[in-house]
Amino acid sequence: MMKRYQAITLFSLTLIFVIFLFTSPSIDNIFVRVNDFTIILTNYSAKITSIGQWSGQVTAENTVIVKHPQPRIEPGIMFLQTSTELNPSPLVTCSIESAARLNPNKPVYYFMRGFTGKVSAYREPEYKSIRLLSSFKNVIILPLNPKELFSNTPLAGWYEKVDPSNEEHWLHVLADGCRIALLWKYGGIYLDTDIISLKPLEFRNFLCEQSSNYANNAALGFNRSHSFTKMCLRDFVDKYNGAAWGHQGPDLMTRMLKKWCGTDNLNNFRNKDCKGIMYLSSNWFYPVPYLNWERFFQKNTWNNNNDAIKKEFSKTSGVHIWKYMIGHQKIEIKASRSLIEYFFSEYCPSTYKSLPSQKEKPAKK
Repeated sequence: MMKRYQAITLFSLTLIFVIFLFTSPSIDNIFVRVNDFTIILTNYSAKITSIGQWSGQVTAENTVIVKHPQPRIEPGIMFLQTSTELNPSPLVTCSIESAARLNPNKPVYYFMRGFTGKVSAYREPEYKSIRLLSSFKNVIILPLNPKELFSNTPLAGWYEKVDPSNEEHWLHVLADGCRIALLWKYGGIYLDTDIISLKPLEFRNFLCEQSSNYANNAALGFNRSHSFTKMCLRDFVDKYNGAAWGHQGPDLMTRMLKKWCGTDNLNNFRNKDCKGIMYLSSNWFYPVPYLNWERFFQKNTWNNNNDAIKKEFSKTSGVHIWKYMIGHQKIEIKASRSLIEYFFSEYCPSTYKSLPSQKEKPAKK
């Protein structure tokens, strides 16, 4: 009886999909809807799979309920990591925690290239960051499979041909491509893992100015299958230049937005709507220019002056910390009385609490 019911359900889903498919006005929408149907079948199959094959909650009828929705079903805030690192840095953890705390009703997706898909496989103390992030009910950690992500997009052919060993900025270029593909396929908000959220975020189509007449791609928001992200995907491949830093990232956003708005001067659209896309001023996500990145880490600049800091960043949704500029330098957060310590203590208290206390310097003999 149960098998008959399952067969009828699968037949009904397939029939609905066929009708839905042939009402699509374009080939792009057909690709998207094929993805949708795949997820629907996956979720349905998960409900009828034994607990040994799927981690979820088992009901009284011995069916399994999928714990976390997929991004294409429920858009959210997205972070990604293109390296295979499985122990995110405190800055990465803080960025994700702050977004989760300030947006409790939105899913926060963290795509990790080295993640296998089961949080239970990563235990403390080695994977304390993964355990910490998974403790937030709206944080969803997912595997990042670039080949799968790029399927049915212009990036599929590029990814098959490109040789990472010949790419000087490979992890950054890969991240540039992944964020566009994520927004194209799923929709929502993308944030770099060095953006600490200061305010709740609303879903809308937006880019943000980094400096005069220049946009950045560290914070982006777009509806699924938006024409702008489609343009970006095509330009990424057509004008690919992996040797030029930022060519597939901020440069791409800048040249595509100029084309979209029909202008050579983006300053004219600052904090204005341009054909359905808001071009936000730099104070929204880049209040401190990258050349002044060290300001975040200057010691003894936070002396119980919370009100002054809040006033300065009152129009800021998230601070971009410019991790690339830090490089491999060792930075101190706890007990540094710096601006970064303030942000950690205020917006990601769990990450802040997990930081080791500053060790006393050994006495000279």
